[in-house]
Amino acid sequence: MNAVDLVPTQRDTLAGYTGDIERLEALFASWDETQRAAAEAYRRAIEDLQGEAFRRLVRALKADPAALQAMKTAAADEIVYAVLRHHNILKPSLSERVEAALDGVRPTLASHGGDVELVSVRPPSIEVRFTGACDGCPASALTFHAGVKKAVEAACPEITDILQVKGSGAGANDSVRFVSRFALGAVDGWHLVCRLDEIPQGGMLRQVVGGENVILSRQGAVVSCFQNACAHLGLEIDGGAVEDGIVTCPWHGFRYDLATGECLTAPEVQLQPHMVKVIGNRVEVRLAR
Repeated sequence: MNAVDLVPTQRDTLAGYTGDIERLEALFASWDETQRAAAEAYRRAIEDLQGEAFRRLVRALKADPAALQAMKTAAADEIVYAVLRHHNILKPSLSERVEAALDGVRPTLASHGGDVELVSVRPPSIEVRFTGACDGCPASALTFHAGVKKAVEAACPEITDILQVKGSGAGANDSVRFVSRFALGAVDGWHLVCRLDEIPQGGMLRQVVGGENVILSRQGAVVSCFQNACAHLGLEIDGGAVEDGIVTCPWHGFRYDLATGECLTAPEVQLQPHMVKVIGNRVEVRLAR
């Protein structure tokens, strides 16, 4: 990695910023122990300062009801949310805590060829579904009560009803559950957009969501959603050719990575992303505002 590689990219999405951090962490891993310790101490000193500044700022804003509401609105932004969660200023959302509880039982299910997915969160109830070998297994009732139900109740006592949904809808072998990063904390504002099988694998689907023109792309089990507007002049890009996960704007040839929205032609711009979640064959989108 040379000096040019260390120059931060100009990004305004969480994936862009975390990508820069990951590149630097990969560089640090090649350093000797003394150098790594110095870099780690430097990181902690900066994070301690930033964390204390954020905590003081939040305490000051809480005193003003209008400012408090503005802060809650700002926390819906994925970057703001990620940083405040990193500093433990925001508590993990209920959905995050449920997912963490399910993660605790997933290794056991995986050892038998199965899994469990979170279908819905409607406090005080949640719905879960077994997939793979666990779907329809004679021992699934025991697994549900002794494993899943017990884990969720311990992590989320406010959840009083844990319901098991039968069947995957899309079929056990085709069942997909994908939630774009940091979208789990977003409860409201979701729009049912289409079925998963309507999005061509490796291609794009144009849709209108909440009055907004968007494009959806599917790469394996991962679905992305972006505003249907080239970052160059705002012209629609859904007519562009797609190859190896890259779409080329049909107007002026700007190329974008459909997984991240990154512009490969002009790295200082990118597509506007929207949150996505896929459960079974349902694709839902929450528009960025």
